[in-house]
Amino acid sequence: MRRDLVSSVMAIVVLTIILGLVYPLAVTGVSQVAFPGRANGSMIEHDGKLVGSRLIAQDFRKPVLGADGKPKLDADGNPVMAADARYFQSRPSTATNYNPAGSAFTNLGPNSKDARDTFKANLESYLALERRYDPGLAASRVPVDAVTSSASGVDPHISPANAAIQARRIAAVRRLPLAQVNKLIDENTDGRSLGVLGEPGVNVLELNVALDSLTTR
Repeated sequence: MRRDLVSSVMAIVVLTIILGLVYPLAVTGVSQVAFPGRANGSMIEHDGKLVGSRLIAQDFRKPVLGADGKPKLDADGNPVMAADARYFQSRPSTATNYNPAGSAFTNLGPNSKDARDTFKANLESYLALERRYDPGLAASRVPVDAVTSSASGVDPHISPANAAIQARRIAAVRRLPLAQVNKLIDENTDGRSLGVLGEPGVNVLELNVALDSLTTR
């Protein structure tokens, strides 16, 4: 029995060292050498400041101010937010302020009244924002990703069709040629994985960083 006990203890010690220390250090070392950017979270900097990760969506809205100059609050005491017209907007999210710690899926079925009400409200908000710059925009032209959240709630991409609609607003507000804004969209569009998987997507954070870099030169 003593022999079995000693063997068990030795196995625990050896496996702990190999799997709990050597293996993690080896994987960390290889990843830091081979692809340090991805290993460290694919972080993005702008003007020397960390602005986020290309893997996580951000909130490009701003608080709505009341007549007293202070942010308006909703029934729950949270600031009322509205899209900042100077920026491309991310997909709607179920996570509060796109906080990845609260990443979640709505889990609402296709026959859910709550889902229908949410999608209708998102569509109305989208049309109210974009029709000022594209009066002929019909609800039938609005891409699905403009009114629905992703499975994680923090998907950093929007569809090229969504970005193209928003481009008119960006060009008008920032006084840029539409062709120049569309060029930025193309430069920040990720293709299909391995060339065949998924759909092309526009990384909103990278696009907005590129937009700020362009208009602040």
